[in-house]
Amino acid sequence: MSNSYGKAFKISTFGESHGPGIGVVIDGCPSGLEVDLSHIQYELDRRKPGQSKLTSQRKESDEFQVLSGIFEGKSTGTPIALFIPNENQKSQDYNHISDVFRPSHADFTYQEKYGIRDYRGGGRSSARETAARVAAGAIAKQILSAQGIRIEAFVSQVGKIKMQKSYKEIDFSLTETNPVRCPEPEIAEKMAQLIDEIRLERDTIGGIVSCVCFGVPIGLGEPVFDKLHAELGKAMLSINAAKGFQIGPGFDSVGMKGSEHNDAFFTENGVVKTKTNHSGGIQGGISNGQEIYFDVVFKPVATIMQDQQSVDLQGNATTVSGKGRHDPCVLPRAVPIVDAMAALVLVDFWLRNRLVKL
Repeated sequence: MSNSYGKAFKISTFGESHGPGIGVVIDGCPSGLEVDLSHIQYELDRRKPGQSKLTSQRKESDEFQVLSGIFEGKSTGTPIALFIPNENQKSQDYNHISDVFRPSHADFTYQEKYGIRDYRGGGRSSARETAARVAAGAIAKQILSAQGIRIEAFVSQVGKIKMQKSYKEIDFSLTETNPVRCPEPEIAEKMAQLIDEIRLERDTIGGIVSCVCFGVPIGLGEPVFDKLHAELGKAMLSINAAKGFQIGPGFDSVGMKGSEHNDAFFTENGVVKTKTNHSGGIQGGISNGQEIYFDVVFKPVATIMQDQQSVDLQGNATTVSGKGRHDPCVLPRAVPIVDAMAALVLVDFWLRNRLVKL
């Protein structure tokens, strides 16, 4: 009942981590879009495992197949179906947890809710499902790009190591130049060193992925329950391991006075702008034409290569230890997922806005 997202641009994902594959059906993509299939593959390559020693060593090519909705390089207006085969499952790595719950995983809650669970890699709860979102997001980005909308996500914090620059000072061309995906090279090097140290300790660590959306027009967002920032928050918190969301200065706003936080208006060449952007580009739940920027907090990956206390299906005390191939830090691979989900939110609202003005 909750495997779909969007209204005007609706996606439905399917598949499990250790099944034949995963995929997505996109309903609502306008016809006539020249779909760049190589861009979809590029985005999937950014998310796939095995990119460096800082990520899971599961080897997946993530080469996708187009099953429907694209003909002679263009969208037909009918549902687009994309399928990504699984190629490198090692299901035996999970035999030891067939009747044991891993701490902070979805094992216990899935078992209690459904009475059954696919313990191989977490089944549907696995972050492998997000590859389908990235594929759909790649198409959404192509629609947005034609409207002058650009999305830039990056790692801004790992553990206690933080970037020092604001988004206005960042050279985004540097994001993809290092395995951490932090556009501040000296900070990225420190982050990579920390992640590697944590990996060698057989532990994991969390951090923050930040995102900036440029060129978003005024008017996206539907009061009162479909506010733009509310939908962005929902989309981001639907990502595996996401535990927090803030837009603009977020929680730091509590230390500001109204006179400091308010964004004063002015007119420049006939265009209304704001002198500051503490609203994060959204006011009253509607985009105001300024950059939209937000942060997504990710917890440490739940699977650690250490013994942990747990219980089995009968409630008996037991010990469980992580096995297999897992990320010591989810942040580098979460970057393309964050910007994909941002694209899916924005394209959905852009299409809804277009329908309103017909």
